[in-house]
Amino acid sequence: GQGAGTWSRFARLPYPQDQLFLHDTFPDGFLWGAGSAAYQTEGGWRQGGKGASVWDTFAHRPATPPGAAPPGPVGGDVASDSYNNLFRDVEGLRRLGVSHYRFSLSWARLLPNGTAPANPAGLVHYGRLLARLRELGVEPVVTLYHWDLPQALQDAFGGWASPVLPQLFRDYAELCFRHFGGQVRYWLTMDNPYVVAWHGYGTGRLPPGVRGGPRLGYLAAHHLLQAHAKVWHLYNDHFRAAQRGKVSIALSSHWIKPQRITEKNIKECQKSLDFVLGWFAKPIFIDGDYPESMRSNLSSLLPEFSEAEKKYIKGTADFFALSFGATLSFQLLDSHMKFQQLESISLRQLLYWIKSEYNNPQIFIVENSWFVSGTTKRDDAKYIYYLKKFIMETLKAIRYDGVNVFGYTVWSLLDGFEWHRGYSIRRGLFYVDFQSHDKKLMPKSSVLFYEKVIEKNGFPPLPENQPIEGIFPCGFAWGIVDNYIQVDTTPAQFLDSSVYVWDVHQTKKLIKVDGVYASKRKHHCVDFAAIRLQISLLQEMHVTHFHFSLKWSLILPLGNLSLINHTLVHYYQCFASELFRVNITPVVALWQPMIEHQELPVSLAKYGAWENTETVQAFVEYARFCFTSLGDHVKFWITMNEPSVKNLTYTAGHNLLKAHAKVWHLYDKEFRRSQKGKISIALQADWVEPACPFSRNDQEVADRILEFDIGWLAEPIFGNGDYPEVMRAWLHRINSVDLYNFHLPYFSEDEKKLIQGSFDFFALSHYTTTLVGSEKEDAVKYDHYLEVQMINDITWLHSPSRAAVVPWGLRKLLKWVKSKYGDVPVYVMANGIDDDQNMVHDKLRVYYIQNYINEALKAYTLDNVNLQGYFVYSFNDKTAPKYGLYSYVANQYEPKPSLKYYREIIDNSGFPGPETPELLCPEELASCPECHFFRTRKSLLAFISFVFVAFIVTIFFISYYSKRVERRYK
Repeated sequence: GQGAGTWSRFARLPYPQDQLFLHDTFPDGFLWGAGSAAYQTEGGWRQGGKGASVWDTFAHRPATPPGAAPPGPVGGDVASDSYNNLFRDVEGLRRLGVSHYRFSLSWARLLPNGTAPANPAGLVHYGRLLARLRELGVEPVVTLYHWDLPQALQDAFGGWASPVLPQLFRDYAELCFRHFGGQVRYWLTMDNPYVVAWHGYGTGRLPPGVRGGPRLGYLAAHHLLQAHAKVWHLYNDHFRAAQRGKVSIALSSHWIKPQRITEKNIKECQKSLDFVLGWFAKPIFIDGDYPESMRSNLSSLLPEFSEAEKKYIKGTADFFALSFGATLSFQLLDSHMKFQQLESISLRQLLYWIKSEYNNPQIFIVENSWFVSGTTKRDDAKYIYYLKKFIMETLKAIRYDGVNVFGYTVWSLLDGFEWHRGYSIRRGLFYVDFQSHDKKLMPKSSVLFYEKVIEKNGFPPLPENQPIEGIFPCGFAWGIVDNYIQVDTTPAQFLDSSVYVWDVHQTKKLIKVDGVYASKRKHHCVDFAAIRLQISLLQEMHVTHFHFSLKWSLILPLGNLSLINHTLVHYYQCFASELFRVNITPVVALWQPMIEHQELPVSLAKYGAWENTETVQAFVEYARFCFTSLGDHVKFWITMNEPSVKNLTYTAGHNLLKAHAKVWHLYDKEFRRSQKGKISIALQADWVEPACPFSRNDQEVADRILEFDIGWLAEPIFGNGDYPEVMRAWLHRINSVDLYNFHLPYFSEDEKKLIQGSFDFFALSHYTTTLVGSEKEDAVKYDHYLEVQMINDITWLHSPSRAAVVPWGLRKLLKWVKSKYGDVPVYVMANGIDDDQNMVHDKLRVYYIQNYINEALKAYTLDNVNLQGYFVYSFNDKTAPKYGLYSYVANQYEPKPSLKYYREIIDNSGFPGPETPELLCPEELASCPECHFFRTRKSLLAFISFVFVAFIVTIFFISYYSKRVERRYK
């Protein structure tokens, strides 16, 4: 029962540190292997004198109408044909560099009738396999029984429902020990007895298909435990001294987590594991009897062990052999055995539970992996990332939790017959074309991944994974983003020109005096209380820049200059001037698309939006008005902020690019000289990584997505003035092959010249990284238009909204921008993550900010990217819920811990170390018009100050001596 503490322990581990990927290696001598099972891979069901197994009979049941051809291969009749390709399989092991190979012996191949006499051809076959493994130095891990009971024993005795079977199994094991024991150090008596007992004799879902209900299922399990114990004692008493091997049983389990951490739910989780894993593990590893939760819940359904049997079964395992993965999890686990809790695939927590529950045994993971679709060929990205997760969790269990795991086995070596799933899924490292005659093994991407893990004995730390020390240069822009600033044009009370009398004696209220008015004064920016509050919050951050967007739809409601919202314009003017006054540079976007009408004036949105060329000219007029009205205080302009390519038609994107270019040239020709500002466009640019790093197909897909997502708008501006060639070629291909009709417009030569080079810097917004593959695996996440499969690396940290936290993606993106567009000045204009308004999860944002900025520093210092600024998204939760550095609750702004952390990075200009030289920057004076007069007249000010001081001193002396003369006269 000690395992019950597992759930509360893992709920208390530090977040997000405990969930980060662990770069470390496994202990020296750790065993790496792969596995297979006889019925899944051998085939040759009628060859070499083999008898029928219950799986042969089960697979040959008439599942199709009489006379109809079966849809594909039948069961394991041929499967991967390993019986006839023994050396082919071993060659795969040699390539992987494994230390061991787990395989099972076919009981019906060695004893066709389940009992003597033995089949010589079967003995020769397995003898050849063991000899070849010995030549390669690969340790065999041999399973005596992997579900394929001889059909003769099922017919004669009723299989595992009979008490006769344990002795027959002992006789079979003795044959194997005598013939093969000198070459085998690790024996497994049987695999996953839960599935054999419960689904073979209880539900009937699997062979032999007996629907005997719970009572027969528990009886079959009783006999399986007795059989295992007999074989262990046989080996211990008669073979161990000479053969020096070890014997165990491969037990499979799921993992379960409580819906909420309560004492009741934890008890139900413990019960769920008792009913599946504990059913067999507790008798063997603890006391020879079933878990108490089973005894109390099942009463007479559960058979009884005598005291002698308990002693006989207890301790009959030399190590804990664990199977975890797709065979049981989410498939063969009956829903009622979850006890209304949530199934999970946390191998690490299961390993810790086993350690706690069963007195810290040595654990050998003898089966683990996930699966891919049966149509997936060789780029099995999904399989790789599950494998990566499971291996990393095993490493954490060893290094963090002190679990004694000494070996790991991938399932399986090659594609085969996947039990109740048939050939609809694949679990092999090597691809097998089941329709081919020769059944060649072709390595999948997972082979390249796994052999690298074996070679490095885990995931050793790499230099690129380590944070660096260093600082950003003087003048680096440290910013914060708000999509739209909080606009509140309500004037302060003292602007009221009326005169009031305070009735202090009776009503205690202010009484307005009719007809009497005070003189009016001009409006001042300090009258807007909302501005003062926002400025003070920004000052607390120590940022140098503040990025926000104007609302075109509110400034020019009709889309032209016939109606101007002067109050709003004055508010923006005040906001910008107040930012200048406190030495914060406003970074202002003219337009940012939002859900409603794309944030365009309604008149433009209703008539085609960016599809309409009139919107281009309207945007130019709007930009001219903004430059004229706000340009004295705004020196950092963004024409368009994060135009979403996902929601743009090609025509709309075409017009949008022309609008941007015209506005850039407008500023360049008419405003730059007087206002001395800079202007560009800001693009959303998340990184795209090939799901299989070893796959040329996946790399091509990643390159294609980058061009469609970023290059579409970037290449015309920062590149050659036209769309990426990859886009044109791809659209031509799908239009001709798949009968699509996607037209990418052409620019005239004059338009190319207009657009090309219309930038002062490259501004990008970056939030996350996406994995893409070429193999269609999940229809929901497959883009037929671009023929791309979205893949999830489940070892990555994820935010509450499931955004992946991948700091190195930012560095790769910045390097990509430099390689594509040269040494252009780059600003990361937005970078942020969401939270769930729980202070615990602001730790994720602290981690996010620290590591993304550190990757930006690597790009600047190591890759020589011309990075000039970094902006965190976002300012506060009121305008960007869950993304803010300020929370907003009950009309109050409260700084989150991440704000203080970001401020510390700003104050340090990055991550200085002991060897980092001190950054001495010239003092930056406030950029306000009033200050300019004094800065340019320092000599005059000094002279005036001297004259003033001399005048004061002269007056003092005149006064002093005049008083002395007056006293002397008297």
